Amino acid sequence: MMQGLAYGSASFAFAPFMRSVQAHAAGNPELMPKRFVFVVKSSGIEKFNLVPDGLENHFLNANTGEKLKNDERRPGPLVDRSLSDLTLPEKLRSLEKFKERMTVIQSLSGKTFKGNHTAGYGALSCHNSEAVAIAPTVDCLLGQHLSTGPYDMFGMAMNGRLLESPGMKPGDSYCYPNLSAAKEGMPVPYQASPRKALVELFGAAIAKPDQIERKLALHGNLMDFLTEDAKRIEAKLSSEDKQRFDLYKESFESLRLKEAKKAQMLPQIKKHAPTATPLYDSINPTDRIASHFEIATSALIAGLTNVITLRPDTLGVKYTSLGITDSVHHLGHLGQNPGLNGKNGFDNRRMVEEVHFENIAKMAEQFGRIPEGDGTMLDNTLIVYMSCTGGDHHNGQTDWPFVLVGGMANKLKMGRYIEYPKYQEKGHRTIGNLYLSLMQAAGMETQDTFGQLDTDLADNDLTGPLHELMAS
Repeated sequence: MMQGLAYGSASFAFAPFMRSVQAHAAGNPELMPKRFVFVVKSSGIEKFNLVPDGLENHFLNANTGEKLKNDERRPGPLVDRSLSDLTLPEKLRSLEKFKERMTVIQSLSGKTFKGNHTAGYGALSCHNSEAVAIAPTVDCLLGQHLSTGPYDMFGMAMNGRLLESPGMKPGDSYCYPNLSAAKEGMPVPYQASPRKALVELFGAAIAKPDQIERKLALHGNLMDFLTEDAKRIEAKLSSEDKQRFDLYKESFESLRLKEAKKAQMLPQIKKHAPTATPLYDSINPTDRIASHFEIATSALIAGLTNVITLRPDTLGVKYTSLGITDSVHHLGHLGQNPGLNGKNGFDNRRMVEEVHFENIAKMAEQFGRIPEGDGTMLDNTLIVYMSCTGGDHHNGQTDWPFVLVGGMANKLKMGRYIEYPKYQEKGHRTIGNLYLSLMQAAGMETQDTFGQLDTDLADNDLTGPLHELMAS
């Protein structure tokens, strides 16, 4: 069967399924297609309420029980515990059924990736590049290695700017949230509108065959036209300008290839295309987040991409459906003080994070229902929940938390709570070490380090993956 279909017209459409069949026949789970979902929220993640009950909480004052400031966590040795005999904190309860598939990681640093409210591209590239992309980001690198569909990586965001103007509404066009970059000088645009994302990803499922043919022909004719013009333009450009012009040409060629691949994947796209609902037109942040997760889930199942990055909010977002009328930005400044709804900043931020975890749980459930080899799609998909900044709101890049859900062909140890020694203590590690772990688990060849190194950690081992996370 494999030989008969290898070069058939449907071979590309059924590529994800065929790879699963091959891997199953070979008895090798490492051959399964691997996928990543990065969920990058703004304004940091509260660390003190990620600690399971029963463990010493180094993010609280030992005497008063009050939350410590960003850089004031108490010292302590490496903590590496199974979650099986621990009680999850309240905000992680929606992930209870995935306890054995979840790992919480605390106290990784990224202090050299500076920024006020955000580290920008640095959060995923480990470079000091808040507003300008100077290096490829880990999501794009993984996508270039793993994806066989039209998109190396696809991004969806609430809006482009981090700190929006008062009264902001979710955007309905492409935006640049300063998170992902394919390479230096090539930031990745994110789609803000769920409905437009649906059309872009699954438009082939609703277009007529003649419409697809005309679109492909148009792209082909456009490229023929551009090729001739490009030769004339390049002859008049300096070497530096030629490099910039190459980026423009790449973008046009990329569009043509995307459409051609989607046309070949028509059966697969039709099978897994989500049905548009009124939520896709809602400007309510919780509706918009749910829509993005739904589209992302379908895109991964259909094989349109193997890597998706979601930006669920910005500092200007107000979660009014939760009874929160303060912006995310304002919540970050409240602390113990009450917001407009009477609840303090910590409680409001916990409610926001719970919405994100609930959507992650729903995505994981859907992946867990899809057979793949001897397991499910969830066994080969890793959802990474993180923030674009390490602290709770401003700075605090010495203590960056992550929540991982899923699996990666048993390459990572799941069902753990791992907390590293605090910044500059022996045994402390960085987010660069985590990204090396993810890339190695995905089968990529890596260097000893990733990104810019922190000179204040010269006495610490910054090489290789996180050994406590790697299964072998």
